[in-house]
Amino acid sequence: MNARTSVKIRRGRSKMMGMDLLILNTVGRRSGQPRETPLAWFADGDSWLVVASGGGSQHPDWHGNLMAHPESVSVELPGHDAAPVTPYQLAGADRDEAWQRITAAQPRYGKYQSKSDRQYPVVRLTPR
Repeated sequence: MNARTSVKIRRGRSKMMGMDLLILNTVGRRSGQPRETPLAWFADGDSWLVVASGGGSQHPDWHGNLMAHPESVSVELPGHDAAPVTPYQLAGADRDEAWQRITAAQPRYGKYQSKSDRQYPVVRLTPR
């Protein structure tokens, strides 16, 4: 499903289930191989916010890849080429403020979070 969604994003499809989409390009933390993950994003000035929800008791693989190789991260917006970004995991008041904006825009994230034992990381992706 991720591969099909990525193709749609590259062809210009910008939304799914009412959420804006991008493709996050990372490098596998163990394999060293390129990885791509379609994700919902939320505007944050000139940056993008993404949430490492993914269900389950652990953070999704893309989050580990992102943190292991932050220098190799890029994003593709619908119909655009990949652009390098710098990831920064938000904490404290910065995360709380971003989380409130995210859940106001998409309340489903608050519902997902309430069913999880872990706090979902919020990552800001800033253009380089």
